[in-house]
Amino acid sequence: MIRLAVEEDVSGILGLAAEVEDWFGPMVAEPGFHRAVRTHIARSTALVAEGILGGLLFDPSAPNYHVDWLVVSKKARGQGIGRALLDEAVRRFVVGPGTIEVVTFGPDHPGAESREFYERLGYTAGPMTEPGPEGGSRQIFRIDV
Repeated sequence: MIRLAVEEDVSGILGLAAEVEDWFGPMVAEPGFHRAVRTHIARSTALVAEGILGGLLFDPSAPNYHVDWLVVSKKARGQGIGRALLDEAVRRFVVGPGTIEVVTFGPDHPGAESREFYERLGYTAGPMTEPGPEGGSRQIFRIDV
């Protein structure tokens, strides 16, 4: 079940972040990431999968929506949680027409499997963008809604 995140979920979201710091760069000890999580929770634009098996931070600024952060726990990948989080974000926050964008890993990044995830959902690759904080390549993916 996907639901809005609440303040009590912050530690679980930070646990998800800890699992992917090798891909995203430091987050757990970064005050800016803590602020972003709490801001999204306060704005009701943070979603979690029950048991905090996944989390999503979404920017619902129409018509150019943004997936700010999406992570599924290593133990729960491949079970449809990422798709369920995105589907719920679209249901709750998106009023078309518009575009949803996400910055994900470039083709040479160890986390490049996320590219396939977005492609399966109908997103198309856009331009490369600035490298991530860990120095890895990043690329924009988009879908029209």
